[in-house]
Amino acid sequence: MKFRTSLTLTGLLLAACHTAGQQTDSHDGHSHDTPHVELHDSHADHSEADHADHIAPQQSEGGSDEIIFPAEKARAAGVEVGTAEAGPFRAVIPASGTLLAAPGDGTTVVANVAGVVTFPSPVTEGLYVEKGAPLLCLSSARLQDGDPAARARITYETARAEYERAGELVKERIVSQKDFEAARAAYETARIAYEAFARSGSARGTLVEAPAAGYVGSLLVGEGDYVTVGTPLMTLSRNSRLWLRADVPARYAAELASATAARFRPLSGERVYGLDEVNGRRLAYGRSVEAGSAYLSVTFQLDNPGSLVPGLFTEVWLLGEERPDVISLPVTALTEEQGIHYVYIQLDEECYRKQPVECGATDGVRVEITAGLAGGERVVTAGAVHVRLAGAADAIPGHTHNH
Repeated sequence: MKFRTSLTLTGLLLAACHTAGQQTDSHDGHSHDTPHVELHDSHADHSEADHADHIAPQQSEGGSDEIIFPAEKARAAGVEVGTAEAGPFRAVIPASGTLLAAPGDGTTVVANVAGVVTFPSPVTEGLYVEKGAPLLCLSSARLQDGDPAARARITYETARAEYERAGELVKERIVSQKDFEAARAAYETARIAYEAFARSGSARGTLVEAPAAGYVGSLLVGEGDYVTVGTPLMTLSRNSRLWLRADVPARYAAELASATAARFRPLSGERVYGLDEVNGRRLAYGRSVEAGSAYLSVTFQLDNPGSLVPGLFTEVWLLGEERPDVISLPVTALTEEQGIHYVYIQLDEECYRKQPVECGATDGVRVEITAGLAGGERVVTAGAVHVRLAGAADAIPGHTHNH
């Protein structure tokens, strides 16, 4: 009985040793019969202290907030990276504005005779005309007062005959010198009027010529309209100088004195213009609010770079005094999702992290970052939308990219 018990214990010990030997041999041969777990720290170089001052980033479904974007593709997409640094940033007053033709930059063409309007050649808004170019004709042939050119010719011929007769009679002292001078004055007046009509006359009536070179602005009459002397016919503009009138909420009245510069963007385009780029300067700003209005006007004068036209509505950023130690980024660095703004921090050559930020004022070119960045981060400043698309197209759960 004792012998059998010892034999049993010996067998159990041998079985246990054999099992342990199998496990050791299996591990050395990389067998996967036994589950094998290997720990991997993908953020060995990024401690929690590195992100303590940041807003907590969005997490993907797999728990990773990182985006892989190969360097070659990033360069091809125009991705640029810069360092977020604190620096001076000017106070900004947002406003809306309108571009206007500068006084003296254009002229109004008016009727020099009464008549019915006809156009010998098409005239449309935006057409460029040289000085002296025919614009339209005014015909009075069938009107009650008759053709003014014909009347001017008759008056001229009558005055000339009277002047010549007086010239002969004054020699014989039949006509006084005073009457002779009066006849000569009447003749000269009639001659000037007749020659003016003769110069601008045509078979269709009296030609109205462009008094200066420029672009046709507003066309104020149409074919067949009747006009009297002095009636405005159209406007011509050289379009070389413009005014920018900004309408500023009255609550910024105390800050307008320091707002000597501005940037603006026509609502019809994407380009932002700085006044320093177009030789601009502030002309004046309002000191009082008109009844029924809640705005003060600020007027700037600028050179037209060639792409602007009067009448365009604009977004305006008036620039005031500088504020030091402000973190700001180009507006191209930000993307927006459901009202939240994001930037993309570069972790290494091909790895980026999506970071939510809070924004302050913008001057149209740069935007103030009030939370989300501590300074010193490498941030995508151009091509951020391509990094965003790369993250949406290549979400990698449990990303294990080593830094």
